[in-house]
Amino acid sequence: QVQLVESGGGSVQAGGSLKLSCTVSGYVFGSCEMGWFRQAPGQERELVSSASPNGTERYGDSVKGRFTIAQDNTRNTLYLQMNNLKPEDTAVYYCAAVGFDVHISTKVFCGENWRYWGQGTQVTVSS
Repeated sequence: QVQLVESGGGSVQAGGSLKLSCTVSGYVFGSCEMGWFRQAPGQERELVSSASPNGTERYGDSVKGRFTIAQDNTRNTLYLQMNNLKPEDTAVYYCAAVGFDVHISTKVFCGENWRYWGQGTQVTVSS
């Protein structure tokens, strides 16, 4: 069973920093794309950042230059360092991973769609 567990959320003042962690189990960590999403009340869930096995990183326009995604393959943990936080960053943040298939050869095939999700962690930024 794939499990993603987020931690590190909380309440901070504008301009502050937070570091979110996502501990992953039952997944081919490091073999397929993983990322962070966020959702504010009444709004659609949006991509914050994603990381591919080849090292390619993507960021939403609203967070580029302020947030950094990273992963520790030894600890099977995905991180999101958030600096210079703004009130509009307030949302529930979710860790996510694409689907995958493992064949007898141990070759991993990664899906195109986000399939696995964490429970979410609340981030609140006050002015």
